[in-house]
Amino acid sequence: MFYIFHGDDSHAQQETVTKLISKMGDPAMLDLNTTKLEGHVSFSQLQQAASAIPFLAKVRLVIVRDLLSSQLDKSYQKQLLAYLPTLPETTRLLFLESKALKANNALVKLAESEKSGYVKQFSKPEGAALERWIKQKVMAEDGRISNQATHMLTVNIGSQMEILSREIEKLLLYCNGEEIQSEQVKLLSPYAAEASIFDLVDALGNRNSRKASQLLQEKFREGADPFYLFSMFIRQFRLLIQVKELADEGKRPPAIGQELRMHSFVVSKLYQQSQGFSLSQLEQIYRHLLTIDVDVKTGKNDMTTALNLLVASLTVTP
Repeated sequence: MFYIFHGDDSHAQQETVTKLISKMGDPAMLDLNTTKLEGHVSFSQLQQAASAIPFLAKVRLVIVRDLLSSQLDKSYQKQLLAYLPTLPETTRLLFLESKALKANNALVKLAESEKSGYVKQFSKPEGAALERWIKQKVMAEDGRISNQATHMLTVNIGSQMEILSREIEKLLLYCNGEEIQSEQVKLLSPYAAEASIFDLVDALGNRNSRKASQLLQEKFREGADPFYLFSMFIRQFRLLIQVKELADEGKRPPAIGQELRMHSFVVSKLYQQSQGFSLSQLEQIYRHLLTIDVDVKTGKNDMTTALNLLVASLTVTP
């Protein structure tokens, strides 16, 4: 039998693969009968692996990654179309594709029409669909989560499914049967903490001294380490400089995200924030951060006071 699993939700895809493999018999013997192939392998190599008889096991497992989404020539595709329906009954051939294949792809159509074929697309949920996924994930573990906490996870983490799953597991363990609230998300999720830094920088960019000071004091009351907050400031303004430089070159968020290898949610926020500063202002702020670092390390200032002064100075209209 052959399977085609394709799409950008690698986390859900891997979960499905793990469940499928768990039903194939003794793991130790299956491991001896597993072949893993990457990229553009030759047809003869694939055929040799898939046609082999399993040794002391019920099935032979062959896993091929990102072959069908590569540029297959017509002769290769024709060979696959002829060969796949003739696979030995003892073979389980898995095509794992990190990109979505077109619905009219000949191999996708074959998997849909053949009794020995199976195809499934895995697409990352977004927006309302992502919120439903979070609630279902929590309920599957006999947990409960509030709408506000669900929304916070959706906004802060987005469709980074593996990270999202880890954060949900952590929250479930911490709440131990109690409903997950936004307070627990803020407390346990570094992504929520990062989002609050986004809000603080937004206030700085808008020269909103009252809101910026309020957000900073709120972080202090929550027990946030001033040195951690300072490291987040450094990271944020370093990223803002990188995004601003590319934006000034005329690049839009999708191109910036690709060049900096950053998640689209983070890039869009940074791009929006960078509009509140000129490049020279951002560079000046970054030099100011370096001065703070030196002054605190040499005992000329303490970090809490330095951060308060920094926020006050940045919200003064230039």
